[in-house]
Amino acid sequence: MTRGARTKARALTRTARFLRDETGAILVLWIMSLVAVVAFVALVFDMGRVQVTHGELQSFADSVALAAAGELDGNANAIARATAAAAEVADTNVDGGDGTLQGAGDYTLTFLSGLPEPDEDDDAYNPELASTAGYVATTDAAARMVQVDATPVSNTVGFLAATRALIGAAAGNTMSTSAQAIAGFTMEACDITPLMFCLPNGSWEAKNNVGQQILLRSGGTVGAWGPGDFGFLDVSDGAVGSTCAGLKGANLVGCLLGAEGNVTQCYSQRGVTMEPGQKEGLNASVFNTRFDRFTSTMNGEEDDARYTVAPNIVSGEVVNCTNDKVTVSTNSIGLPHDSNLNSCITSPSTCPRFGNKSWDYDTYFDTNHGDGNGTLFRDVDNPSLNEDAAFAALIPADFAGTRYGVYLAEIAQAGGATSLTNILTGRQETGRNSCSPNRSSDPKRRVVIAAGIDCTANGIAGAAKNVPVKEFVELFMTNPIGAGEGTGNTKTFNIWVEVIGSLGKSGYGGAGSGGVFRDVVQLYR
Repeated sequence: MTRGARTKARALTRTARFLRDETGAILVLWIMSLVAVVAFVALVFDMGRVQVTHGELQSFADSVALAAAGELDGNANAIARATAAAAEVADTNVDGGDGTLQGAGDYTLTFLSGLPEPDEDDDAYNPELASTAGYVATTDAAARMVQVDATPVSNTVGFLAATRALIGAAAGNTMSTSAQAIAGFTMEACDITPLMFCLPNGSWEAKNNVGQQILLRSGGTVGAWGPGDFGFLDVSDGAVGSTCAGLKGANLVGCLLGAEGNVTQCYSQRGVTMEPGQKEGLNASVFNTRFDRFTSTMNGEEDDARYTVAPNIVSGEVVNCTNDKVTVSTNSIGLPHDSNLNSCITSPSTCPRFGNKSWDYDTYFDTNHGDGNGTLFRDVDNPSLNEDAAFAALIPADFAGTRYGVYLAEIAQAGGATSLTNILTGRQETGRNSCSPNRSSDPKRRVVIAAGIDCTANGIAGAAKNVPVKEFVELFMTNPIGAGEGTGNTKTFNIWVEVIGSLGKSGYGGAGSGGVFRDVVQLYR
Protein backbone atom coordinates (compact mmCIF):
# COMPACT_ATOMS: atom_id res chain seq x y z
CA MET A 1 0.00 0.00 0.00
CA THR A 2 1.42 3.31 -0.95
CA ARG A 3 1.96 6.04 1.56
CA GLY A 4 -0.90 8.08 0.08
CA ALA A 5 -3.26 5.17 0.32
CA ARG A 6 -2.33 4.60 3.94
CA THR A 7 -2.92 8.28 4.75
CA LYS A 8 -6.32 8.19 3.07
CA ALA A 9 -7.25 5.01 4.94
CA ARG A 10 -6.29 6.57 8.27
CA ALA A 11 -8.37 9.64 7.47
CA LEU A 12 -11.38 7.51 6.68
CA THR A 13 -10.89 5.58 9.89
CA ARG A 14 -10.73 8.82 11.97
CA THR A 15 -13.83 10.13 10.24
CA ALA A 16 -15.71 6.93 10.91
CA ARG A 17 -14.52 6.96 14.50
CA PHE A 18 -15.62 10.62 14.88
CA LEU A 19 -18.99 9.86 13.47
CA ARG A 20 -19.40 7.00 15.90
CA ASP A 21 -18.11 9.02 18.89
CA GLU A 22 -20.99 10.33 21.18
CA THR A 23 -18.72 12.21 23.53
CA GLY A 24 -20.18 15.79 24.22
CA ALA A 25 -23.52 15.09 22.61
CA ILE A 26 -25.28 15.66 25.94
CA LEU A 27 -23.95 19.22 26.00
CA VAL A 28 -25.97 20.08 22.92
CA LEU A 29 -29.10 18.57 24.42
CA TRP A 30 -28.46 20.35 27.70
CA ILE A 31 -28.09 23.73 26.01
CA MET A 32 -31.29 23.20 24.06
CA SER A 33 -33.11 22.07 27.21
CA LEU A 34 -31.72 25.02 29.15
CA VAL A 35 -33.31 27.41 26.71
CA ALA A 36 -36.64 25.63 27.10
CA VAL A 37 -36.35 25.60 30.90
CA VAL A 38 -35.44 29.28 31.05
CA ALA A 39 -38.34 30.08 28.77
CA PHE A 40 -40.71 28.07 30.96
CA VAL A 41 -39.42 29.72 34.13
CA ALA A 42 -39.83 33.11 32.52
CA LEU A 43 -43.34 32.23 31.44
CA VAL A 44 -44.27 31.03 34.94
CA PHE A 45 -42.73 34.05 36.66
CA ASP A 46 -44.05 36.74 34.36
CA MET A 47 -47.42 35.17 33.65
CA GLY A 48 -47.85 34.53 37.37
CA ARG A 49 -47.42 38.26 37.98
CA VAL A 50 -49.89 38.97 35.20
CA GLN A 51 -52.44 36.58 36.73
CA VAL A 52 -52.00 38.13 40.18
CA THR A 53 -52.50 41.55 38.66
CA HIS A 54 -55.62 40.40 36.84
CA GLY A 55 -56.99 38.99 40.10
CA GLU A 56 -56.35 42.27 41.87
CA LEU A 57 -57.85 44.22 39.00
CA GLN A 58 -60.94 42.00 38.83
CA SER A 59 -61.43 42.26 42.58
CA PHE A 60 -61.18 46.03 42.27
CA ALA A 61 -63.77 46.10 39.47
CA ASP A 62 -66.09 43.74 41.39
CA SER A 63 -65.93 45.87 44.55
CA VAL A 64 -66.65 49.08 42.67
CA ALA A 65 -69.54 47.47 40.78
CA LEU A 66 -71.15 46.05 43.92
CA ALA A 67 -70.87 49.34 45.77
CA ALA A 68 -72.44 51.27 42.91
CA ALA A 69 -75.20 48.70 42.31
CA GLY A 70 -76.33 48.92 45.92
CA GLU A 71 -77.71 52.40 45.25
CA LEU A 72 -79.59 51.64 42.04
CA ASP A 73 -83.07 51.63 43.58
CA GLY A 74 -84.79 53.57 40.81
CA ASN A 75 -85.38 56.59 43.03
CA ALA A 76 -84.13 60.15 42.61
CA ASN A 77 -80.34 60.64 42.47
CA ALA A 78 -79.72 56.89 42.17
CA ILE A 79 -76.98 57.40 39.57
CA ALA A 80 -75.35 60.17 41.60
CA ARG A 81 -75.46 58.03 44.76
CA ALA A 82 -74.06 55.05 42.88
CA THR A 83 -71.22 57.13 41.48
CA ALA A 84 -70.36 58.45 44.94
CA ALA A 85 -70.49 54.96 46.48
CA ALA A 86 -68.15 53.63 43.78
CA ALA A 87 -65.68 56.43 44.40
CA GLU A 88 -65.72 55.79 48.14
CA VAL A 89 -64.87 52.11 47.69
CA ALA A 90 -62.25 52.87 45.05
CA ASP A 91 -60.45 55.33 47.32
CA THR A 92 -58.11 52.60 48.59
CA ASN A 93 -54.70 51.63 47.26
CA VAL A 94 -54.87 48.28 45.49
CA ASP A 95 -51.96 46.54 43.78
CA GLY A 96 -52.36 46.98 40.04
CA GLY A 97 -49.45 45.67 38.03
CA ASP A 98 -46.58 48.13 37.98
CA GLY A 99 -48.65 50.74 39.81
CA THR A 100 -51.62 51.06 42.14
CA LEU A 101 -55.36 51.47 41.67
CA GLN A 102 -56.90 54.39 43.50
CA GLY A 103 -59.85 56.61 42.72
CA ALA A 104 -62.26 57.31 39.90
CA GLY A 105 -59.49 57.62 37.34
CA ASP A 106 -58.93 53.88 37.45
CA TYR A 107 -62.37 52.81 36.20
CA THR A 108 -65.28 53.83 34.00
CA LEU A 109 -68.94 53.43 35.00
CA THR A 110 -71.66 52.66 32.48
CA PHE A 111 -75.21 52.44 33.82
CA LEU A 112 -77.41 49.87 32.11
CA SER A 113 -81.12 49.13 31.84
CA GLY A 114 -80.44 45.39 31.52
CA LEU A 115 -77.77 42.77 31.01
CA PRO A 116 -76.18 42.99 27.52
CA GLU A 117 -76.24 39.70 25.68
CA PRO A 118 -73.11 38.65 23.75
CA ASP A 119 -73.32 37.20 20.27
CA GLU A 120 -73.31 33.46 20.86
CA ASP A 121 -72.56 32.84 17.17
CA ASP A 122 -69.27 34.69 17.44
CA ASP A 123 -66.30 32.31 17.36
CA ALA A 124 -64.68 34.50 19.99
CA TYR A 125 -67.78 34.30 22.26
CA ASN A 126 -66.95 36.25 25.39
CA PRO A 127 -69.54 37.85 27.70
CA GLU A 128 -67.13 40.64 28.53
CA LEU A 129 -67.14 41.71 24.89
CA ALA A 130 -70.95 42.15 24.79
CA SER A 131 -71.98 45.49 23.35
CA THR A 132 -73.87 47.88 25.61
CA ALA A 133 -75.67 49.38 22.61
CA GLY A 134 -79.33 49.72 23.46
CA TYR A 135 -78.74 49.09 27.16
CA VAL A 136 -77.18 52.36 28.32
CA ALA A 137 -79.38 54.06 30.95
CA THR A 138 -79.32 57.81 31.48
CA THR A 139 -82.11 58.19 34.05
CA ASP A 140 -82.31 57.10 37.67
CA ALA A 141 -85.43 55.03 37.07
CA ALA A 142 -83.91 53.14 34.12
CA ALA A 143 -80.54 52.37 35.71
CA ARG A 144 -80.88 48.78 36.92
CA MET A 145 -77.25 47.66 36.57
CA VAL A 146 -73.80 49.14 36.36
CA GLN A 147 -70.83 48.04 34.26
CA VAL A 148 -67.35 48.80 35.56
CA ASP A 149 -64.42 48.78 33.14
CA ALA A 150 -61.18 48.97 35.05
CA THR A 151 -58.49 51.02 33.36
CA PRO A 152 -56.00 48.53 31.81
CA VAL A 153 -52.68 48.21 33.64
CA SER A 154 -49.28 47.03 32.41
CA ASN A 155 -46.87 44.44 33.79
CA THR A 156 -43.19 44.39 32.95
CA VAL A 157 -42.38 40.92 31.59
CA GLY A 158 -38.58 41.18 31.32
CA PHE A 159 -37.74 37.49 31.63
CA LEU A 160 -40.31 36.50 29.05
CA ALA A 161 -39.10 39.26 26.73
CA ALA A 162 -35.49 38.07 27.01
CA THR A 163 -36.48 34.50 26.25
CA ARG A 164 -38.52 35.54 23.26
CA ALA A 165 -35.57 37.55 21.98
CA LEU A 166 -33.30 34.52 22.42
CA ILE A 167 -35.39 32.50 20.03
CA GLY A 168 -35.79 35.38 17.63
CA ALA A 169 -39.41 36.27 18.44
CA ALA A 170 -40.77 39.79 19.05
CA ALA A 171 -39.44 40.90 22.39
CA GLY A 172 -41.95 43.41 23.87
CA ASN A 173 -41.33 43.78 27.61
CA THR A 174 -44.83 44.76 28.81
CA MET A 175 -48.22 43.03 28.92
CA SER A 176 -51.57 44.80 29.40
CA THR A 177 -54.28 43.44 31.75
CA SER A 178 -57.93 44.52 31.89
CA ALA A 179 -61.06 43.60 33.89
CA GLN A 180 -64.79 44.23 33.71
CA ALA A 181 -67.67 43.64 36.12
CA ILE A 182 -71.44 44.08 35.87
CA ALA A 183 -73.58 44.21 39.03
CA GLY A 184 -77.22 44.91 39.75
CA PHE A 185 -79.47 45.57 42.73
CA THR A 186 -82.94 44.34 43.59
CA MET A 187 -84.90 44.32 46.83
CA GLU A 188 -88.03 42.29 47.44
CA ALA A 189 -90.59 42.61 50.20
CA CYS A 190 -92.59 39.45 50.83
CA ASP A 191 -95.62 38.72 53.01
CA ILE A 192 -96.52 42.35 53.67
CA THR A 193 -99.75 44.35 53.71
CA PRO A 194 -100.44 45.39 50.09
CA LEU A 195 -100.53 49.03 51.14
CA MET A 196 -98.65 52.11 49.89
CA PHE A 197 -98.56 55.71 51.04
CA CYS A 198 -97.04 58.95 49.81
CA LEU A 199 -93.97 60.15 51.67
CA PRO A 200 -93.21 63.79 52.44
CA ASN A 201 -91.13 65.52 49.80
CA GLY A 202 -87.43 65.60 50.51
CA SER A 203 -85.20 63.39 52.62
CA TRP A 204 -87.74 61.88 55.04
CA GLU A 205 -86.58 58.53 56.45
CA ALA A 206 -88.39 56.22 58.85
CA LYS A 207 -85.38 55.71 61.10
CA ASN A 208 -85.32 59.44 61.84
CA ASN A 209 -89.06 59.63 62.54
CA VAL A 210 -89.80 56.76 64.91
CA GLY A 211 -92.76 57.84 67.05
CA GLN A 212 -94.22 60.19 64.43
CA GLN A 213 -97.93 59.73 63.85
CA ILE A 214 -99.27 59.84 60.30
CA LEU A 215 -102.85 60.38 59.20
CA LEU A 216 -103.31 58.28 56.08
CA ARG A 217 -106.23 59.11 53.83
CA SER A 218 -107.41 57.38 50.70
CA GLY A 219 -105.96 58.90 47.53
CA GLY A 220 -108.38 59.66 44.73
CA THR A 221 -108.42 58.68 41.08
CA VAL A 222 -107.82 62.20 39.78
CA GLY A 223 -105.39 64.94 40.73
CA ALA A 224 -101.88 64.62 42.10
CA TRP A 225 -101.46 62.62 45.27
CA GLY A 226 -99.75 64.33 48.18
CA PRO A 227 -97.93 63.22 51.35
CA GLY A 228 -100.18 61.08 53.51
CA ASP A 229 -102.40 59.80 50.70
CA PHE A 230 -102.60 56.02 50.55
CA GLY A 231 -103.59 53.33 48.08
CA PHE A 232 -103.07 49.63 47.55
CA LEU A 233 -100.56 47.48 45.79
CA ASP A 234 -101.36 44.92 43.15
CA VAL A 235 -103.72 42.25 44.47
CA SER A 236 -103.78 40.11 41.34
CA ASP A 237 -103.34 36.35 41.51
CA GLY A 238 -99.60 36.72 41.05
CA ALA A 239 -99.31 38.68 44.30
CA VAL A 240 -101.27 36.29 46.51
CA GLY A 241 -99.59 34.16 49.16
CA SER A 242 -100.71 30.78 50.48
CA THR A 243 -103.04 32.14 53.18
CA CYS A 244 -105.33 33.85 50.66
CA ALA A 245 -104.84 31.52 47.70
CA GLY A 246 -108.04 30.65 45.84
CA LEU A 247 -110.08 33.63 47.05
CA LYS A 248 -111.62 36.13 44.65
CA GLY A 249 -113.07 39.63 44.67
CA ALA A 250 -113.94 41.18 48.02
CA ASN A 251 -112.97 38.01 49.88
CA LEU A 252 -109.48 38.18 48.40
CA VAL A 253 -109.00 41.86 49.22
CA GLY A 254 -110.33 41.24 52.71
CA CYS A 255 -107.88 38.42 53.26
CA LEU A 256 -104.89 40.35 51.91
CA LEU A 257 -105.58 43.33 54.15
CA GLY A 258 -106.95 41.62 57.23
CA ALA A 259 -105.56 38.11 57.58
CA GLU A 260 -102.49 37.07 59.51
CA GLY A 261 -99.91 34.85 57.84
CA ASN A 262 -98.43 34.49 54.38
CA VAL A 263 -100.81 36.90 52.67
CA THR A 264 -98.69 38.14 49.77
CA GLN A 265 -95.83 36.98 47.64
CA CYS A 266 -92.97 39.34 46.83
CA TYR A 267 -93.08 42.95 45.68
CA SER A 268 -90.01 44.36 43.97
CA GLN A 269 -88.65 47.59 45.38
CA ARG A 270 -87.76 48.67 41.86
CA GLY A 271 -91.33 48.83 40.68
CA VAL A 272 -94.78 48.08 42.10
CA THR A 273 -98.25 48.34 40.62
CA MET A 274 -100.60 50.66 42.48
CA GLU A 275 -104.37 50.67 42.70
CA PRO A 276 -106.46 53.68 43.82
CA GLY A 277 -108.00 53.47 47.28
CA GLN A 278 -111.65 53.24 46.28
CA LYS A 279 -112.65 50.27 48.46
CA GLU A 280 -113.18 52.30 51.66
CA GLY A 281 -116.11 50.39 53.18
CA LEU A 282 -114.44 47.04 52.69
CA ASN A 283 -111.01 48.14 53.81
CA ALA A 284 -112.19 49.80 57.01
CA SER A 285 -113.84 46.58 58.14
CA VAL A 286 -110.93 44.29 57.26
CA PHE A 287 -108.36 46.50 58.98
CA ASN A 288 -110.55 46.60 62.10
CA THR A 289 -110.60 42.84 62.56
CA ARG A 290 -107.32 43.45 64.39
CA PHE A 291 -109.42 45.31 66.99
CA ASP A 292 -111.98 42.50 67.39
CA ARG A 293 -114.49 44.25 65.14
CA PHE A 294 -116.24 42.15 62.52
CA THR A 295 -118.60 44.40 60.61
CA SER A 296 -119.75 44.96 57.03
CA THR A 297 -118.23 42.35 54.70
CA MET A 298 -116.31 40.80 57.61
CA ASN A 299 -119.48 40.10 59.57
CA GLY A 300 -119.54 36.42 60.44
CA GLU A 301 -115.78 35.92 60.10
CA GLU A 302 -115.15 35.91 63.85
CA ASP A 303 -114.35 32.20 63.89
CA ASP A 304 -112.02 32.28 60.89
CA ALA A 305 -108.55 31.63 62.32
CA ARG A 306 -106.97 33.79 59.64
CA TYR A 307 -108.49 36.95 61.14
CA THR A 308 -106.81 37.01 64.52
CA VAL A 309 -107.28 39.81 67.03
CA ALA A 310 -104.28 41.75 68.34
CA PRO A 311 -103.26 40.90 71.92
CA ASN A 312 -103.99 44.51 72.94
CA ILE A 313 -107.02 46.34 71.53
CA VAL A 314 -107.40 49.29 73.93
CA SER A 315 -109.23 51.98 71.93
CA GLY A 316 -111.46 53.94 74.34
CA GLU A 317 -114.48 52.21 72.82
CA VAL A 318 -116.56 49.18 73.74
CA VAL A 319 -117.88 46.74 71.13
CA ASN A 320 -121.15 44.84 71.51
CA CYS A 321 -120.44 41.52 69.81
CA THR A 322 -124.14 40.78 69.33
CA ASN A 323 -125.05 43.80 67.24
CA ASP A 324 -121.58 45.15 66.43
CA LYS A 325 -122.52 48.46 68.04
CA VAL A 326 -119.59 50.56 69.24
CA THR A 327 -119.96 52.91 72.21
CA VAL A 328 -117.47 55.32 73.77
CA SER A 329 -115.99 54.16 77.08
CA THR A 330 -116.63 56.42 80.06
CA ASN A 331 -113.45 55.53 81.92
CA SER A 332 -110.79 54.67 79.32
CA ILE A 333 -109.35 56.34 76.25
CA GLY A 334 -107.51 55.30 73.12
CA LEU A 335 -103.94 56.30 72.32
CA PRO A 336 -103.89 60.10 71.81
CA HIS A 337 -102.94 61.70 68.50
CA ASP A 338 -99.90 63.91 68.00
CA SER A 339 -100.82 67.37 69.23
CA ASN A 340 -100.65 68.99 65.80
CA LEU A 341 -103.03 66.37 64.40
CA ASN A 342 -105.84 66.86 66.94
CA SER A 343 -107.44 69.41 64.62
CA CYS A 344 -107.85 66.69 61.98
CA ILE A 345 -111.03 65.55 63.74
CA THR A 346 -112.74 68.94 63.56
CA SER A 347 -111.00 70.47 60.52
CA PRO A 348 -109.91 67.57 58.32
CA SER A 349 -109.39 69.70 55.21
CA THR A 350 -106.75 71.94 56.78
CA CYS A 351 -104.86 69.63 59.12
CA PRO A 352 -101.39 68.29 58.37
CA ARG A 353 -100.82 64.58 57.76
CA PHE A 354 -97.51 64.09 59.57
CA GLY A 355 -97.32 64.59 63.31
CA ASN A 356 -94.81 66.25 65.62
CA LYS A 357 -94.23 63.22 67.91
CA SER A 358 -95.78 65.10 70.84
CA TRP A 359 -98.69 63.27 72.45
CA ASP A 360 -100.36 63.16 75.87
CA TYR A 361 -98.84 60.14 77.60
CA ASP A 362 -99.70 61.44 81.08
CA THR A 363 -103.44 61.65 80.42
CA TYR A 364 -103.45 58.25 78.74
CA PHE A 365 -101.73 56.51 81.64
CA ASP A 366 -103.65 58.32 84.37
CA THR A 367 -106.98 57.55 82.69
CA ASN A 368 -106.33 53.91 81.81
CA HIS A 369 -103.92 52.73 84.50
CA GLY A 370 -103.75 55.41 87.18
CA ASP A 371 -106.18 56.82 89.70
CA GLY A 372 -107.98 58.86 87.06
CA ASN A 373 -107.73 62.14 88.97
CA GLY A 374 -106.43 63.98 85.91
CA THR A 375 -102.84 64.26 87.09
CA LEU A 376 -100.03 61.75 86.77
CA PHE A 377 -98.08 61.83 90.02
CA ARG A 378 -94.33 62.22 89.67
CA ASP A 379 -91.66 62.51 92.36
CA VAL A 380 -88.72 64.49 91.04
CA ASP A 381 -86.43 63.45 93.90
CA ASN A 382 -87.38 59.77 93.85
CA PRO A 383 -88.64 58.61 90.40
CA SER A 384 -89.25 55.12 91.79
CA LEU A 385 -92.30 56.61 93.51
CA ASN A 386 -93.79 57.85 90.24
CA GLU A 387 -97.32 56.64 89.62
CA ASP A 388 -96.15 54.93 86.41
CA ALA A 389 -92.73 53.74 87.65
CA ALA A 390 -93.38 50.00 87.29
CA PHE A 391 -95.16 50.48 83.99
CA ALA A 392 -92.48 52.73 82.45
CA ALA A 393 -89.84 50.10 83.18
CA LEU A 394 -91.65 47.74 80.79
CA ILE A 395 -91.41 50.08 77.80
CA PRO A 396 -88.61 48.83 75.46
CA ALA A 397 -85.75 51.31 75.20
CA ASP A 398 -85.98 51.29 71.40
CA PHE A 399 -89.54 52.61 71.62
CA ALA A 400 -89.24 55.02 74.53
CA GLY A 401 -91.67 57.90 74.11
CA THR A 402 -93.78 56.11 71.50
CA ARG A 403 -97.34 54.81 71.58
CA TYR A 404 -96.03 51.47 70.34
CA GLY A 405 -93.79 51.26 73.41
CA VAL A 406 -96.81 51.85 75.66
CA TYR A 407 -98.79 49.22 73.74
CA LEU A 408 -96.00 46.67 74.28
CA ALA A 409 -95.69 47.59 77.97
CA GLU A 410 -99.44 47.04 78.45
CA ILE A 411 -99.13 43.55 76.97
CA ALA A 412 -96.13 42.77 79.19
CA GLN A 413 -97.85 44.09 82.31
CA ALA A 414 -100.84 41.82 81.63
CA GLY A 415 -98.63 38.75 81.41
CA GLY A 416 -97.98 38.59 77.67
CA ALA A 417 -99.87 38.16 74.43
CA THR A 418 -101.46 34.82 75.33
CA SER A 419 -102.27 35.60 78.96
CA LEU A 420 -105.88 35.55 80.19
CA THR A 421 -105.27 38.67 82.26
CA ASN A 422 -107.01 41.80 80.97
CA ILE A 423 -104.99 44.76 79.73
CA LEU A 424 -107.19 47.21 81.67
CA THR A 425 -108.77 46.60 85.06
CA GLY A 426 -111.77 48.40 86.51
CA ARG A 427 -112.60 49.89 83.11
CA GLN A 428 -115.46 49.34 80.71
CA GLU A 429 -113.14 47.85 78.14
CA THR A 430 -110.70 45.06 78.93
CA GLY A 431 -108.31 45.50 76.06
CA ARG A 432 -108.65 41.80 75.16
CA ASN A 433 -110.69 40.00 72.50
CA SER A 434 -114.26 38.99 73.29
CA CYS A 435 -116.02 38.68 69.89
CA SER A 436 -113.48 36.40 68.25
CA PRO A 437 -111.88 33.39 69.94
CA ASN A 438 -108.73 33.84 67.82
CA ARG A 439 -106.13 36.05 69.45
CA SER A 440 -102.73 36.53 67.85
CA SER A 441 -99.65 35.67 69.87
CA ASP A 442 -97.69 38.30 67.93
CA PRO A 443 -97.78 41.86 69.33
CA LYS A 444 -97.12 43.06 65.78
CA ARG A 445 -100.62 42.09 64.75
CA ARG A 446 -101.44 45.83 64.80
CA VAL A 447 -98.39 46.59 62.64
CA VAL A 448 -98.63 46.99 58.88
CA ILE A 449 -95.71 47.18 56.49
CA ALA A 450 -96.39 49.69 53.75
CA ALA A 451 -94.49 50.82 50.67
CA GLY A 452 -93.41 54.44 51.03
CA ILE A 453 -93.41 56.16 47.64
CA ASP A 454 -92.30 59.60 46.50
CA CYS A 455 -95.60 60.41 44.81
CA THR A 456 -94.51 63.89 43.69
CA ALA A 457 -91.35 62.70 41.95
CA ASN A 458 -93.24 59.86 40.27
CA GLY A 459 -96.29 61.91 39.28
CA ILE A 460 -98.78 59.67 41.11
CA ALA A 461 -102.44 60.53 40.53
CA GLY A 462 -104.12 57.16 40.90
CA ALA A 463 -103.33 53.77 39.40
CA ALA A 464 -99.74 53.39 38.18
CA LYS A 465 -97.27 50.68 37.21
CA ASN A 466 -93.56 50.16 37.80
CA VAL A 467 -93.40 52.75 40.58
CA PRO A 468 -90.15 52.56 42.60
CA VAL A 469 -90.49 52.16 46.36
CA LYS A 470 -88.34 54.57 48.31
CA GLU A 471 -88.69 52.70 51.59
CA PHE A 472 -90.76 49.93 53.17
CA VAL A 473 -92.02 51.36 56.46
CA GLU A 474 -93.26 49.59 59.57
CA LEU A 475 -96.41 51.33 60.85
CA PHE A 476 -98.30 50.72 64.10
CA MET A 477 -102.08 51.17 63.94
CA THR A 478 -102.72 53.46 66.91
CA ASN A 479 -106.52 53.46 66.61
CA PRO A 480 -109.31 51.56 64.87
CA ILE A 481 -110.43 53.07 61.57
CA GLY A 482 -113.21 55.56 62.25
CA ALA A 483 -112.50 55.76 65.99
CA GLY A 484 -113.79 59.08 67.38
CA GLU A 485 -114.56 60.46 63.94
CA GLY A 486 -118.26 61.07 63.45
CA THR A 487 -120.99 58.50 63.88
CA GLY A 488 -122.52 55.80 61.74
CA ASN A 489 -121.97 56.31 58.03
CA THR A 490 -120.24 59.65 58.60
CA LYS A 491 -117.14 58.01 60.02
CA THR A 492 -114.12 58.92 57.93
CA PHE A 493 -111.83 56.30 56.46
CA ASN A 494 -108.64 57.51 58.10
CA ILE A 495 -105.82 55.18 59.08
CA TRP A 496 -103.98 56.49 62.12
CA VAL A 497 -100.50 54.99 62.30
CA GLU A 498 -97.22 55.59 64.08
CA VAL A 499 -93.81 55.06 62.48
CA ILE A 500 -91.84 52.38 64.32
CA GLY A 501 -89.06 51.65 61.84
CA SER A 502 -87.81 50.82 58.38
CA LEU A 503 -87.76 47.29 57.03
CA GLY A 504 -86.20 47.89 53.66
CA LYS A 505 -84.58 50.93 52.12
CA SER A 506 -82.34 51.48 49.14
CA GLY A 507 -78.95 50.01 49.94
CA TYR A 508 -79.94 47.70 52.75
CA GLY A 509 -82.47 45.06 53.70
CA GLY A 510 -83.64 43.27 56.79
CA ALA A 511 -86.21 40.93 58.22
CA GLY A 512 -89.13 41.58 60.49
CA SER A 513 -92.17 39.84 61.87
CA GLY A 514 -94.87 39.58 59.24
CA GLY A 515 -92.51 40.28 56.40
CA VAL A 516 -89.33 39.06 54.77
CA PHE A 517 -87.01 41.45 52.97
CA ARG A 518 -84.15 40.58 50.70
CA ASP A 519 -81.48 42.97 49.54
CA VAL A 520 -79.91 41.33 46.51
CA VAL A 521 -76.81 43.03 45.18
CA GLN A 522 -75.10 40.59 42.87
CA LEU A 523 -72.46 40.30 40.22
CA TYR A 524 -73.78 39.19 36.86
CA ARG A 525 -70.38 39.22 35.14
